[in-house]
Amino acid sequence: MEIPGDAGRPPQASQARARDTGEDTEAHRVAQEFEAVFLSQAVEHMMSTVDSGIFGGGHAEETWRGFMSRAFAEEIAGSGTTGIAASIETAINAYRARTTEGASE
Repeated sequence: MEIPGDAGRPPQASQARARDTGEDTEAHRVAQEFEAVFLSQAVEHMMSTVDSGIFGGGHAEETWRGFMSRAFAEEIAGSGTTGIAASIETAINAYRARTTEGASE
């Protein structure tokens, strides 16, 4: 039995990949960037509560912790599993639809 690669993703993640227009692609990119920034803050806060253990902490760990948080956040955002980007993208598209309707009246 063959299972498609996106079988474990929520439906909105699969739907979000089916883009037609440049505006939709831009909305998706911006929404995913927002999700990554939001998750970066959450991951960084989470990591600050973890004991440094065998790594010993220090200035080097503090310096690189932000980069690691951002990398984790980008991976999580790229997976499409949280639904944050999908919600933001829906809001962006709804706003665009309202402003387009208002401009045509």
